[in-house]
Amino acid sequence: MHVRTLVRGLTAALAVTFALAGGQAAAAPAAPAAEDRTLAPRILTYDASAAAEFKAAVDRGAAIWNESVDAVELRPVAAGQRANIRILADNGWPRAYTSSLGNGTVYIGRQAVTQGYNTVRISSHELGHILGLPDRKPGPCSSLMSGSTAGVACTNPYPNAAEKAEVESDFGGAFARSAGVPRNVMTVD
Repeated sequence: MHVRTLVRGLTAALAVTFALAGGQAAAAPAAPAAEDRTLAPRILTYDASAAAEFKAAVDRGAAIWNESVDAVELRPVAAGQRANIRILADNGWPRAYTSSLGNGTVYIGRQAVTQGYNTVRISSHELGHILGLPDRKPGPCSSLMSGSTAGVACTNPYPNAAEKAEVESDFGGAFARSAGVPRNVMTVD
């Protein structure tokens, strides 16, 4: 996973504040350099217990997102906990229903698999919707969110630089924007 750095120094600001207020400034332990501090990713859990024959593809799709972005991490849900993302296998076309950024239900539809589409690409693509990305159709194979328009020969399961940047922006901090896919909609690919 990439490392994102935090760009603020608090120790200096506090020292200046105390000095300006006329109070005593005590020496504080040196804070780590801004380059050494990292922001923790937002953890999203997924439940692939109903993904049937697609469980390994779902796990690989989650791992691809974890390798590709820093601001969010997808983990299998622990026993007894509720997942942010439910993943189900069915006989329809792949689709995702987003209830809010980072939450929703993914359907890995057998119809696309029967037609020859790659299961790992489908999983990564549908997880991309949950992470806030819209479809970008038509599109080239280099765009994960081009979905089925890239054709059955396309097996690329990795987001491109723009897709990664959009997810980083959406999950990148306390004041991150929440644009992207409209919420409470179903995206059928």
